[in-house]
Amino acid sequence: MAGPARNLSAAEEAPLLSNRFVYRLTAIVAVLALLTAAISIGGHWFGQRIALAGHTDSREEFLVRIGQDKLKLPANTIRFRDQRQAGVTERVDLYLTWPELEGYSAGVRSRFDDVAQSSSLIFLQLSQSTMSRDMSGRLEPIYSKLFDGAPQQAAFGLALHRLRADSGYGSEVVLTGQVAGAPDYVVRCVLPVSGDKATSGDCQRDIHIGQDLTVLYRFSSALLKDWQHIDAAVRLFVENRLVK
Repeated sequence: MAGPARNLSAAEEAPLLSNRFVYRLTAIVAVLALLTAAISIGGHWFGQRIALAGHTDSREEFLVRIGQDKLKLPANTIRFRDQRQAGVTERVDLYLTWPELEGYSAGVRSRFDDVAQSSSLIFLQLSQSTMSRDMSGRLEPIYSKLFDGAPQQAAFGLALHRLRADSGYGSEVVLTGQVAGAPDYVVRCVLPVSGDKATSGDCQRDIHIGQDLTVLYRFSSALLKDWQHIDAAVRLFVENRLVK
């Protein structure tokens, strides 16, 4: 009976959990803790990315070169994520609040995300010039040949010119305004019909700036009352960011 008694005593004295099992359990708990932390951090990062919806509030400046011109542009003014980098590029798309001409920030988030408020934004496209004349310079040699009938007096000191059906401009009209000491202001718009609301970019105009830069900017026809201020402000905004 001595043998069985010794075996029973040894079994009673053995630990309920072996050291090997404890090590495994500790490792599993540690891995789960790391996974939980990773999910928490990743979820926070992903949540921020969703909340920003492609925007950034970073004011880091990128030095970009378009043709013969170099510009320093804040990240929060650059519309598309893949364009937020330094170097040579064919074009850069920007968006700015009006009248502040500021990029994206948490304080004005709704103006970038809410379609109903997007008419308070101005959209710019910077690219190398492909034409020798900007929109004002094309008034006489091109647009005037396409006008259909006499101009109509419009609001805000502008004249409205309708275009011939075969002009290729669809339902667009040309609006012009006199500017002291400068060529006439020219902008193309798709004006909303009665009862419809203006869209965020139903007017567009392009101007030449710098050595060889075309700035095409779009804005809502609801802002036509500010046409002179918008044109001057857009020009100044880009000129101030040129590296001379």
